[in-house]
Amino acid sequence: MSNPNEVTARSNDEGTNELAELALNLHWSWNHAADELWKRLDPELWEATQNPWVILQTLSREKIEAALAEPEFRQRLDNLLHQNRESYSSDAWFQKKHAGSALTSVAYFSMEFMLSEALPIYSGGLGNVAGDQMKAASDLGVPVVGIGLLYGQGYFRQDFDSEGRQ
Repeated sequence: MSNPNEVTARSNDEGTNELAELALNLHWSWNHAADELWKRLDPELWEATQNPWVILQTLSREKIEAALAEPEFRQRLDNLLHQNRESYSSDAWFQKKHAGSALTSVAYFSMEFMLSEALPIYSGGLGNVAGDQMKAASDLGVPVVGIGLLYGQGYFRQDFDSEGRQ
């Protein structure tokens, strides 16, 4: 016979893992179906960051577990995960149109990708174009991988001398 506390702990760990699965799938950056879930966990932090991973890394385990214990919250999480998993397991346009294709992966090289304001890895037009193309490829099921650079301090360091010259 199992210990009821073990069952509860396992259930909460599973819920936390499921939240992490949802947060780490960048689909949230253009599909806002999960926004209310993240907002429910911390409305102020969600408003400030729009980043589910920041919310999971910031909130206490107790607060996350309390939300997971609410049947409505848990049902919403389960529905979102089901929809996500279903969309990735079913054939999209590429798989239907090019069934049996030898193409397994396409590399998309760009200096930046604008996927969300929560991920500041872009500065302008190039990132906007790259992000839109990656989002479209994802929705179409095209096996594309974005490869870019993550600048820790921006693209360059700007200094001025005492004369005001750059």
